[in-house]
Amino acid sequence: MLFAALGEAGRPEELPSLVLAYIGDAVYELGVRAHLVQAGLVKVDKLHSESVKYVNAGAQAKIIKALEGILTREEAAVARRGRNAKTAHVPRSAGVIEYRHSTALESLIGYLYLKGDGDRLYQIITLALQVVSENNR
Repeated sequence: MLFAALGEAGRPEELPSLVLAYIGDAVYELGVRAHLVQAGLVKVDKLHSESVKYVNAGAQAKIIKALEGILTREEAAVARRGRNAKTAHVPRSAGVIEYRHSTALESLIGYLYLKGDGDRLYQIITLALQVVSENNR
């Protein structure tokens, strides 16, 4: 895993939720892009238009809701902190509630990544991809 260790930065559970979300956003987008390339998409414009279906506040809000029953207590606590994190900005394309739920997912993914739990991270991203794929049928 790329840069999985935090080193002297501390434990991921001690980092602010928005920092976890910042990392999680990048990790999730990389997972989506890799998935799309593995699915055979090789034209950049098509890759972008398909990735937007996965990487948007609405889709990510649906994912975190679908994951609620399978998260550990620890994971649910990280997601809850992410959802409740105060941010000064909400994108024009999303409502406040949707945006907060998407931040919860990103926080969870960032947490798992920085914790170095690659197996669980893979499970969560795989489930996320399934949720979005099912909603886009």
